[in-house]
Amino acid sequence: MALNEPSSPSPESALPGAAAARPPPRRRCVVVEDEPAIRKVFAAALGGEMDLGGFASAQELLDGWRPDHPDMIFLDIALDRSDAIDVIRALATHKYRGAVQIVSGRDRILLDQVKRVGEQHGLTMLTPLQKPFRAAQLKALTQDYFAQMRGRDTAAATPAAMADDFGLAISLNEILANGWLRFYYQPKMDLQRKCIVGAEVLARCRHPDRGMIPPGAFLPDADEESLRKLSQRALTAALESWSSFANAGFPLKLAINLTVEDLINLPIRDLARDLRPSDARWPGLILELTEAQAVRDIAVTQEIATQLRIYDVALALDDLGAGYSHIARLKELPFAEVKLDRALVANCGEDRHNASLCETAIDLAHHFGATVVAEGIEKRSELQALTAMGCDMGQGFLFAPPMPQDRLIVLLKEQAQKFAIA
Repeated sequence: MALNEPSSPSPESALPGAAAARPPPRRRCVVVEDEPAIRKVFAAALGGEMDLGGFASAQELLDGWRPDHPDMIFLDIALDRSDAIDVIRALATHKYRGAVQIVSGRDRILLDQVKRVGEQHGLTMLTPLQKPFRAAQLKALTQDYFAQMRGRDTAAATPAAMADDFGLAISLNEILANGWLRFYYQPKMDLQRKCIVGAEVLARCRHPDRGMIPPGAFLPDADEESLRKLSQRALTAALESWSSFANAGFPLKLAINLTVEDLINLPIRDLARDLRPSDARWPGLILELTEAQAVRDIAVTQEIATQLRIYDVALALDDLGAGYSHIARLKELPFAEVKLDRALVANCGEDRHNASLCETAIDLAHHFGATVVAEGIEKRSELQALTAMGCDMGQGFLFAPPMPQDRLIVLLKEQAQKFAIA
């Protein structure tokens, strides 16, 4: 879908002024563990900082389930008359939105497999914690996770976002007709040089009554005609707004999301020819297509991509790893950039499975001459791992959330000043 949200929000900000601090709320957690001694360790470590409940079995948890979900569930994988898979299935049925922290003394391979089952059910699964563990280790783990939640709340807690949680969607066609459309920019970092080198252009709505509205409130149910109009406006905005960045001294490479249908039906070649900046510093424009779409229409994509390169417009393969079934066909597609999906990036600093997939994807993309961008970087451990693997660029809430153009220019100036002082 065109111009969707690139990644979920995250914890800390590696760039100055990227997020404002908020007082931490009191959290609610539950422990599902059939050993009373282990439940006492949890109570000693966390009882003073959050509301903590304990259950000896999956059935106790589900019998006492409340509509207001706990923020985190600590879950042993082997329980009295049940196991973690039973709990995962039940949590998915209840549409649980918090995090699940597997805690067990079993081997790491099994714990990682249970984690992946939870992810397949759409749950937020944290890196498993092996027994025995120390109370300080448990306390640090929860503090780190809830720091991430504060980052998410800071980025997303607007009246519009909360309204969207209650199903108050808005029509994209209405947004376009009333002039409520705005474009935000999420920075793309050069992981080796540690500086902003580009940005992804993302759609937002400024509603006169509800304020800023995220794309989840108006993109999922949008019709094809409205989406195509949105894509054309995004393309025009990316070509025209580049000069503002360049005039401030920051000739960033901008990127937008499109579909193959957009490639075929929009006058992209004509817009690029007529609106591309004449400034010699213009680095060109990136059009992001999802892996599945690009491979489905590979011949059409290849032909149009080749023509667009004449006008310094290149394609990026977006969400690589969401399906991960077509990577070997990269050699057939003229992509200048490949974006690793958050599904691969998540916990790649600790998860050996994800780390191996990331490294393979990076090496293969480099083999075909493509630049690699990691999406949704949320933790410093992910950043460190990706940098060591040779990943070229990254974006995510660890660096900065999407922001208006003028705010990004301020952030770029702060970065430049920081480097000048250093």
